[in-house]
Amino acid sequence: MSALTVEALADRVVVSLDRPERRNAIDAQMIADLHDVCATIERNPKLVIITGKGEHFAGGADIGQLRARKRDEALAGINRNLFDRIAKLPLPTVAAVSGYALGGGAELSYACDIRIAAPTAVFGNPEPGLGIMAAAGASYRLRELVGLSVAKAVLLGGHTLDAQNALRTGLVIDVVDDHLDAAHKLLDRIGRQSGLALRLTKTIVDAPGSHPWADDIAQAVLFETEDKHQRMTAFLEKL
Repeated sequence: MSALTVEALADRVVVSLDRPERRNAIDAQMIADLHDVCATIERNPKLVIITGKGEHFAGGADIGQLRARKRDEALAGINRNLFDRIAKLPLPTVAAVSGYALGGGAELSYACDIRIAAPTAVFGNPEPGLGIMAAAGASYRLRELVGLSVAKAVLLGGHTLDAQNALRTGLVIDVVDDHLDAAHKLLDRIGRQSGLALRLTKTIVDAPGSHPWADDIAQAVLFETEDKHQRMTAFLEKL
């Protein structure tokens, strides 16, 4: 993969956007590479970390390529379809963000389940200044993450969120000097949980509205697993 570096570990995949000379701008090749990664993870579910090589997560979409896109490309939802696919990956995903996460880079981070930031992180969606809108998920993800007022300030007012403001608004769960190490430690904890319980919980949490019957059915499935029995037995034996 020419636009990514991918490290496949036993329980997780670390995906590094690898165009540091362009602030990891998201171009057509990176989109294709990320689709390939998604296909692999969908076949063999693993935890995922997405980060950027160098100082930045992703400074946005490649403006040179974006400028050439017309109506048909917009209707195809090129970036949106990719980010929606990432959001639907079966197991938890973590964005480890340093430097710029702007435009499409911000929307990629919004598509992940959890974000951890370095002190240098800056999130923003400057698309209206370029004559377009943030149309790859920000309109429906950011408001869920930070609330309507803050989302409008970012999407309409050109407001950026530095690391501390991202933490204050709930966009990130932590600000640490070594954001990638923190992401690995988080996945270490997540990886000790039941894989099926994680998959069902993620699916239900991401589903819109209230869904008590879905909760009950998912719990019924989990109650019948040998994994649940073994885990609860081990817990009781420690008492």
